[in-house]
Amino acid sequence: MDTPIISNLSQKILIGKSLAMSYTNNRTGELWRSFMPRKREIQHVIGSALYSMQIYNSIFDFKNLNPTDTFTKWAAVEVSDFEQTPENMECYTLKGGLYAVFTHRGPASAFMPTFQYIFEEWLPNSEYEVDDREHFELLGEKYKNENPDSEEEIWVPIKPRL
Repeated sequence: MDTPIISNLSQKILIGKSLAMSYTNNRTGELWRSFMPRKREIQHVIGSALYSMQIYNSIFDFKNLNPTDTFTKWAAVEVSDFEQTPENMECYTLKGGLYAVFTHRGPASAFMPTFQYIFEEWLPNSEYEVDDREHFELLGEKYKNENPDSEEEIWVPIKPRL
């Protein structure tokens, strides 16, 4: 696994759809199936990347993760303004800040080893801890869902360990 890039992300404005879910009641497929056919309705899109974002109710704690705890998942794109939000879509301002950026290579279904590396190996041995902000995956041109050649960026909000 590669060492992450530490990046200071500027605020982003997003338009998309969100759903409440848990890891045991994972509705990610449902969310994306409802978003993708309507993505073209969004005006003033910046770039072609998709944001798969998770907003947890408290600081994400991998060691004490309860798979039934709910969180909000987003399927979204970055836009330059909120002036024209399609019906039944929502606006969200991603706060930005300090992130550790990892690259997951391989099919989306093989994500768990990457997830474990980030939270069980890299983070405990780094000078950082998880911050209480949005987690997201950036699905760019190299993202191919279940293709073994797929790549996606995992953005984990961090702050210096005290």
